[in-house]
Amino acid sequence: MTQLLIQTTAPDYAAWKAAFDAEAENIAAASLNTLQIWKGDANAILVLFEVANRKNAQAWLDKQSAFGRGYQAQFLETA
Repeated sequence: MTQLLIQTTAPDYAAWKAAFDAEAENIAAASLNTLQIWKGDANAILVLFEVANRKNAQAWLDKQSAFGRGYQAQFLETA
């Protein structure tokens, strides 16, 4: 199983979450299923997705980067 872990920061979690939720249709179209969201120290946010199609997921990440959203991302495989 392929998963995608992204990390970003947001000083206002509620505003970030509202924007993330508004992106739900695009996330689903990118073959991503949100598994877990964590809030960490220093406004860190981590999101774990299940990936059904890596090419579509990468295209979604590329689009997010083009919009200036600062995501660190890593594709992971279950070991």
